[in-house]
Amino acid sequence: MLSTPMTDTQTLPVIDVAPLVAGAPGRVGVATQIGAACRAHGFFYVTGHGVDAALVRRLEDLSHRFFELPEATKMQWRMALGGRAWRGFFPLGGELTSGRPDWKEGLYLGAELPASHPLVQAKTPVHGPNLFPDVPGLRETILAYMAAVTQLGHRLMEGIALSLGLPAAYFAERYTADPLILLRLFNYPSQPVPEGLDVQWGVGEHTDYGLLTLLHQDQVGGLAVHTPGGWIDAPPIPGSFVCNIGDMLDRMTGGLYKSTPHRVKRNTSGRDRLSFPLFFDPNFEARVQRIEGLSGAQARDDSAERWDRANVHAFNGRYGDYLLAKVSKVFPQLRDEVL
Repeated sequence: MLSTPMTDTQTLPVIDVAPLVAGAPGRVGVATQIGAACRAHGFFYVTGHGVDAALVRRLEDLSHRFFELPEATKMQWRMALGGRAWRGFFPLGGELTSGRPDWKEGLYLGAELPASHPLVQAKTPVHGPNLFPDVPGLRETILAYMAAVTQLGHRLMEGIALSLGLPAAYFAERYTADPLILLRLFNYPSQPVPEGLDVQWGVGEHTDYGLLTLLHQDQVGGLAVHTPGGWIDAPPIPGSFVCNIGDMLDRMTGGLYKSTPHRVKRNTSGRDRLSFPLFFDPNFEARVQRIEGLSGAQARDDSAERWDRANVHAFNGRYGDYLLAKVSKVFPQLRDEVL
């Protein structure tokens, strides 16, 4: 697929990243397109990414099988059983954005670590084993999908580094040699919200926390992005991932690449909607620092303009500290387990 021009702020650009994935000479041109997209609106589609389409379809099929189970069955893998690893299933309305329940259910996953792993032994939050539902083939498919999309994340971060005039390995050497990987399988059912439940959106307005999000969405759609020109839809493009930058890349670039607010409409399509965001983030222990010498970076306090009134440029510390502060608001009932 050909890449779209970068001049239209009412549509998100589509970037063929095949040269970047292959390490081919054309990767510098791809990086230039990524940089333009990050400056314009912080969101872009990628094609030519090399993730097996059959693997994605298999994950969709198996996810539908899981979410079609009775809620009582799915609660066998509820998040409360995941403890500090912050893994497992949550039911409809079980996740909050800005204090309001989202109209979705989901399965929280991450890098699979055994109980014997040093980080798990040290009780490091958001590290540990997954709670894999008893759906034949789902465990293997999730792990294969995470591995493939994580590799794509490494290549895209190389492109982002090049787009900033940095060595391709800049982020890997400082933050993502061992990235914090979190995967979500979300289901947005097409069913009415019960009376009395304060639900407005599938997911309310928010920004992502870390470096880069790689999202597969099915053909139902519903994602909307708050660009400088206003809210626009990000409709599904077959065979693509939607990518967006997070708060930590905003901080690292001094606001040159902004983490962009986005939300998901309530699903009224008549059929369930699936989306699979994978969060490619700095290592939990990484100390996030501003990149020095970037032309155009300001690092100004833009909290008055942000959805959460937070100043990401004032943050100083481990990435894990930033993440946990956010976790405690999304799942307040799990705060004592994770923090």
